[in-house]
Amino acid sequence: MPEASSPPDRLPDIDAATAAALVGAGKVVLLDVREPDEWVAGHAPQAVHIPLGELRANSVAGDLPIAAICRSGSRSGKAADSLAAAGRPVHNVTGGMKAWAAAGQSVVTDTGDPGTVA
Repeated sequence: MPEASSPPDRLPDIDAATAAALVGAGKVVLLDVREPDEWVAGHAPQAVHIPLGELRANSVAGDLPIAAICRSGSRSGKAADSLAAAGRPVHNVTGGMKAWAAAGQSVVTDTGDPGTVA
């Protein structure tokens, strides 16, 4: 049986530290695809929030590659596949926001207060 392949614009998965470095350097857009209640509890300050169920190929403006993130990496993997199939270059952040927080990256609420990964 042939091995399933990723869409051509699906970039390699990256870890949270790499994602943070790329976001900080302005080389990717961090896309959080978690549900609204998860976002409200805490998110990366630089992230754009579009829940997976609302995500469309043109949802993320600009030409930068995307780094998709969720809680653990599963939903963001689906988002990465979908966006890549539509021609958007995209990474999946392995381990998601749990790994982001564990790597010491900021997690904040909409008010800028410290948040949690829900």
